[in-house]
Amino acid sequence: MAKGVKPRVKVPKSAKAGEAIVIKTLISHKMESGQRKDKEGNIVPRSIIHRFTCDFEGQNVIDIILAPAISTNPYFQFEAAISHSGEFKFTWYDDDGEVYEEIRAINVT
Repeated sequence: MAKGVKPRVKVPKSAKAGEAIVIKTLISHKMESGQRKDKEGNIVPRSIIHRFTCDFEGQNVIDIILAPAISTNPYFQFEAAISHSGEFKFTWYDDDGEVYEEIRAINVT
């Protein structure tokens, strides 16, 4: 398990039906590629977030596959237009099998 992993999400609390909203996500993660060596010359094991998804009420909004070259603390910003109130579910998948989730509600008027 990667240490110090912390997901953060910003979703507006409310929006108008059909309005495009900006969603921002960041996850604190070292993102080791598996190609670096430590002080003793041993390879540091690969440890990356290899997939990120966002769903709204069970419908996929975005699904991203990440490669080892992704930077530390990956940040994503994207837009979504929704027609009704509900919850966004954000999921990050780690190489070590860990899954990190955040849920944010939005009220549509």
